[in-house]
Amino acid sequence: MTEQEFIQELSKINITPTEFQLKQLEKYYELLIEWNKVMNLTGITEKDQVYLKHFYDSATLASAIDLNNEKSLCDVGTGAGFPGIVIKILFPNLKVVLIDSLQKRINFLNQVIQELDLKNIEVYHARAEEFAQNHREEFDVVTARAVASLPVLLEYCVPLVKVGKYFIPMKASIEEEMVLSSKAIQILKVEIESLEKFELPFEKSLRSILKLKKVGETSKKYPRKYSEIKKRPL
Repeated sequence: MTEQEFIQELSKINITPTEFQLKQLEKYYELLIEWNKVMNLTGITEKDQVYLKHFYDSATLASAIDLNNEKSLCDVGTGAGFPGIVIKILFPNLKVVLIDSLQKRINFLNQVIQELDLKNIEVYHARAEEFAQNHREEFDVVTARAVASLPVLLEYCVPLVKVGKYFIPMKASIEEEMVLSSKAIQILKVEIESLEKFELPFEKSLRSILKLKKVGETSKKYPRKYSEIKKRPL
């Protein structure tokens, strides 16, 4: 995916990046490649593939929700900043919080934020289940991109979502996991609002974006400790 193709595909989901935003993405790519030489941030390094499988793929979150109407977003298990950093670049008015459990990645993310001069963005070195206990019902949108199975992700993420707002996991295929998540969906008080399935342009690999609306407060007992979640997923 060339930069021009990237711009064309973004226009189909009503995103028109400015020259400044495109330069920020270019710098982000350069930092990703530079840091990837000394630590494992991504197995994808060719520019056209990064723009397709990381930048464009991250931006497709905006096809499920109008982020211009939301104030805050939390990206759980952000890794190298996907989708959170990309979303912050494209929607600069959104407050963004990134969570990751690996300090090396946190160092990288802080460098990106500094070099790109991003404002109103915070990075936390934490496990999702611990972070959620201290930041309950704080965010308009919570997302996670291929971090864990859906029943586990629901328990990590739904406690962070404000009542009436959204958890939007991004996956490849999700139908089987949705079947396994019926109990978690009920216990954690969310409802499925939409499921969007599409293929990435050019390479035609499947993507799924599930939009869940939180309809009631989450019990304080969730999320449980990691060992309990792993042993007995909802």
